[in-house]
Amino acid sequence: MAVDYTVIVVYLVGMLAVGWWGMRRAKSKSEFLVAGRRLGPTMYSGTMAAIVLGGASTIGGVGLGYQYGLSGAWMVFTIGLGLLALSIFFSARIARLKVYTVSEMLDLRYGGRAGVISGVVMWAYTLMLAVTSTIAYATIFDVLFDMNRTVAIILGGSIVVAYSTLGGMWSITLTDMVQFVVKTIGVLLLLLPIAIVKAGGFSEMKAQLPTEYFDPLGIGGETIFTYVLIYTFGMLIGQDIWQRVFTAGSDRTAKWGGTVAGTYCLVYALAGAVIGTAAKVLYPKLDSADDAFATIVKDELPMGVRGLVLAAALAAVMSTSSGALIACATVANNDIWSRLRGAVTTSGTADSDEERDEVRGNRAFILIMGVAVICTAIALNNVVEALTVAYNLLVGGLLVPILGGLLWKRGTAQGALAAVAVGGLAVIGLMASYGILANEPIYYGLLSSLAVYVIVSLATPATDPAVLAAWRERLAGRGSEPASESVPAHQ
Repeated sequence: MAVDYTVIVVYLVGMLAVGWWGMRRAKSKSEFLVAGRRLGPTMYSGTMAAIVLGGASTIGGVGLGYQYGLSGAWMVFTIGLGLLALSIFFSARIARLKVYTVSEMLDLRYGGRAGVISGVVMWAYTLMLAVTSTIAYATIFDVLFDMNRTVAIILGGSIVVAYSTLGGMWSITLTDMVQFVVKTIGVLLLLLPIAIVKAGGFSEMKAQLPTEYFDPLGIGGETIFTYVLIYTFGMLIGQDIWQRVFTAGSDRTAKWGGTVAGTYCLVYALAGAVIGTAAKVLYPKLDSADDAFATIVKDELPMGVRGLVLAAALAAVMSTSSGALIACATVANNDIWSRLRGAVTTSGTADSDEERDEVRGNRAFILIMGVAVICTAIALNNVVEALTVAYNLLVGGLLVPILGGLLWKRGTAQGALAAVAVGGLAVIGLMASYGILANEPIYYGLLSSLAVYVIVSLATPATDPAVLAAWRERLAGRGSEPASESVPAHQ
């Protein structure tokens, strides 16, 4: 295992080195939180694919393939569909807003009264997303070093917190680009063909497994529909995803770079399901489907290759974890703490001293949130339930007011606030009644949010025409923006 250990250690040291380098670039709030809004298509596509394809997509995707066969691809597939929908239909408009958070977008659209409540919901979502990603370190480091769960979480989490705190979005962008390359080589180019060959090829897999393993809808229509509601719609509104859209250097980069990333997700989804199906042939009686990835890597891959593929899994976890962490810290600082202090601005303008102060403030919040994420991950055991709670709250509380604001000019601040409150409370109440993993909470929570949004919006005065005019100016890219952001795109 010495060669495998060396590969992993070199990878981890490289992540810290990139974080140190990124610290020299992040001199303003814009550079620190959104990489100066100047990524070109290559870096944008790679980093967007890296953040959406995390430990759940890699380890969980293979596990679903082990359990259901090819139809196990649907969870990651719906993530890719959501990213495609976001990129094609909404990303250009989102990028032109020149904001830092989803809540700032809601304030612009509705007149400055939706921020704190929506910020709390978004903060809870990003915190739990970071926690679930951090817990996954325990699985990977257990395979690598037979390490205690708590020590593994602290080790992996500390590395992510370190490079994220040092360089903010610049460090995360550069590390994500490396992680994207490592994932592509490790999972698609190495593990996928090796797993198929070790299982005897597709003909042997079909001979060994029930026919439903090769049914595209074998996982069940209701499950697929729920995945669409949670993950496809979740991709449209998550702060972690929007914050990457804000890094795009142009509308074209946001649209077409995101489309490339979404297409890559579809390929990755199928690859994970095939690897899981091959693992079912090789290891038909594993205790847990989620052990399939680690088992096939540990037992079937040659020395060196095993280290690279485990580095790929680590890359998948770290990219999602770091993206969720900076999103969590950004929301906590800009949408909650700053608003409670009465220091909200939506124009994004500030002098250089204020910018430096904001960088220090955001850096401190990443460190604080990082410690909170690590402590919560140590205390928490059920990853699936935590992730389900996060996405149910996000979609049930925020999907309707966000998409309503983008698509329906009659929507009002009162309607948005009512939708957030009713949808969020309905989801929580229904999860307590039906169970966290039930489908009903997201179904009824979303319907109640939509009904309240429409009814309250129609029953209250329309949004101030001046607010809507300013909103249209920002959507058209003619709103105020920092002069420091008018720089060429980076490829």
